[in-house]
Amino acid sequence: MSRLYTGDGANSVKRLFVAMSVAVSAFGQCDRACLDKLVDSYLAAVVAHDPTRVSLAASVKFVENTVPMKPGDGLWKTASEVPGTFRIYVPDPVAGQVGFIGMMKEDGKPIQLGLRLKVRNGQITEMEHLIARNLREPSLANLQTPRRGLLTAVPPAERVPREQMLKIGASYYDALVNSDGDAAPFADDCVRRENGMQTTGNPPPKTPGRGSMGAMGCRDQLFTRTMSYIKRIEPRRVEIADVETGLVFGLSQFRHPMTEKSLKIVGVPGVDSIDMNFMPFDLPAAHIYKIRGGRIHEIEAMGFTMPYNSKTGWE
Repeated sequence: MSRLYTGDGANSVKRLFVAMSVAVSAFGQCDRACLDKLVDSYLAAVVAHDPTRVSLAASVKFVENTVPMKPGDGLWKTASEVPGTFRIYVPDPVAGQVGFIGMMKEDGKPIQLGLRLKVRNGQITEMEHLIARNLREPSLANLQTPRRGLLTAVPPAERVPREQMLKIGASYYDALVNSDGDAAPFADDCVRRENGMQTTGNPPPKTPGRGSMGAMGCRDQLFTRTMSYIKRIEPRRVEIADVETGLVFGLSQFRHPMTEKSLKIVGVPGVDSIDMNFMPFDLPAAHIYKIRGGRIHEIEAMGFTMPYNSKTGWE
């Protein structure tokens, strides 16, 4: 693989990317397959530490973990291995954007990457990285390959229009902030994972208690008010959807003032409250929602902590 990026091989790769850009410009918008390939070529360029291997607009904007940067900085300097078997693509030709969550390596260590690319006339105009580092060892087992439901095409009879998909994805944030499991259309089999950790649908504990909440479904868990420490989620950017796979890609910033040092819990035997003695913080996050038959079946989320009320990098 390394020989591909040296000598004549490097020139061949550059010619290929230029040819792809010309083809997109000649035939219009970048279609689903084009957007998926754009992700692969982009990440190959990142690992090669060479932004010239992708076609970037002169005015391209690049933000990594809420910090505006120049192409070539950040992960462009530290990436050491392209994503392996854990890859989830959300291409949206209507928006001219593609969302992606995958596992790759930085300085030889595993990281989870949330990626958004925007393309116009064959050139990338926006690049956004969200990187979760220091992943918990037990969670890595869930980050080897995506769940089958996230990758399977939705039968035509169970697909919903793109605009409706975007509204369903956005409703998830309302459900969290309001501790209202009916604010979003959760399916009974909905399972959520965050940075690889499964936070709903786990086996019930032998002894009822706090662990019982992790065994609940996406809907019922919210009614316990275990998420009531999330006071604001802003901004909420839900602009990317793929009707064929039923996937919606959302970016947001969770705001946690942590003024309450304990949460009142309802509906969980043996648990009246949970201590929350934490400092205020933000959590920039990427979510992928699987929508089939108008309901959310899988949620794959990733994020990282930042100081409270941090800027997003896109102001």
